[in-house]
Amino acid sequence: MIKQGMALASAFGLAACASVPASDIASGSAFAPDCPAVASFLDSAVTQGRTVGASALVWKDGRELCFERAGLASREDDRAFERDTLVQIFSMTKPVTGTALMQLWEQGRFGLDDPLYWHLPEYRNLKVATGIGSDGEPVLRDPSRPPTIRDVLRHTAGFTYGGSQEPADVVWERLQPLSADNTLAEFSQKMAQIPLLADPGTRWVYSASVDVQARLVEVLSGMAFDDYVAAHIFTPLGMTDSAWKRDSGDLDRLARIYVADENGALSPMPREAWLNANFAGKPMTMGGAGIVTTVDDYMRFARMLLNEGELDGRRILKPETIRLLSTDMLDPRIPAENRMWLPTKGTGGFGLDFFVRTAPPQSPEENRGTVGEFFWDGLPSMLFWVDPAQDMAVVFATQKVPFDNALHHDFRDAVYGADYSGIPPE
Repeated sequence: MIKQGMALASAFGLAACASVPASDIASGSAFAPDCPAVASFLDSAVTQGRTVGASALVWKDGRELCFERAGLASREDDRAFERDTLVQIFSMTKPVTGTALMQLWEQGRFGLDDPLYWHLPEYRNLKVATGIGSDGEPVLRDPSRPPTIRDVLRHTAGFTYGGSQEPADVVWERLQPLSADNTLAEFSQKMAQIPLLADPGTRWVYSASVDVQARLVEVLSGMAFDDYVAAHIFTPLGMTDSAWKRDSGDLDRLARIYVADENGALSPMPREAWLNANFAGKPMTMGGAGIVTTVDDYMRFARMLLNEGELDGRRILKPETIRLLSTDMLDPRIPAENRMWLPTKGTGGFGLDFFVRTAPPQSPEENRGTVGEFFWDGLPSMLFWVDPAQDMAVVFATQKVPFDNALHHDFRDAVYGADYSGIPPE
């Protein structure tokens, strides 16, 4: 496979792959990502109209092995999807927020099993919604126990994200806690008024819990959330092109988000929706979304995770904390039907703000990956993962909604090969 991949790299003239001697790759691992296959996938995804533009960056064995790009960042401006294109990563913000909170955990500011209300008192009297009463309001009962910070980190607190038919969302729709016009403090006060969907620890429910994490960072550190992240993550990692708030000077590099209709045709997201979160001067800095960055900047974050918490001599987290983040923490008693769509990510569970692969792919339809990898993705079909067994980190950037898992499946096939077993090398 390695010789074949290098021959293809030579034939295609791909400097990113050809610059690494085959002997060097072979000596470091029995596996090498197929850079020509990655380039071919990106080209075909654009040509077939699956996305307007995309890029991919693969780091392995201490060096960059592949960078590929295809298509346009803005079809309307005929602007290419370049290496320095800015992308809105949405939920790929969540691992950054978890990293910030776990820095404070390392400092002894809280315990993972502390009840949340010890640090955010507004959550002291949470209730569980069990139905809708004749008055149109949720029917409430006491939870079996209060949610802990560990629950908040693993989406088992019982919180909601709104937009469902669950009884609690009647209150969400009324309060709109994640409105861009709220501060994180205002969000938290409103969020605490929304009933839980279930008893803490009994269901995995993707939720606004990471925004609660962001508020915890503010309260525990005494700093505004985005200022804390800039000082303690972005600056030490050299992520100079990452932030929640951007100005008009960044628009010439910002990729547009494209919306697929029921037939797959892509049209640009309306300008006010596309720019509201980051360019309108709104107070909200969500923990669960909102970072604007580049593939190179985000790769520095991914490399820090791959390197057990350190990059270029700057330690962000301890190795044991990285192992904690990347260990499945879901109670085995939570059945698949109580894990929402998490099983569609692969065979695995959830750590602290990360999906964690616990077994090899079970079928060709499952996304490729290695046991022990941990990752997350973002609404506009963004994706990154860390594969410690292969000493590899990967960032895939595109801006397409609704979320397209089929793109991720085919991209992972390009990186690993469709027959990759997922079993860690010895």
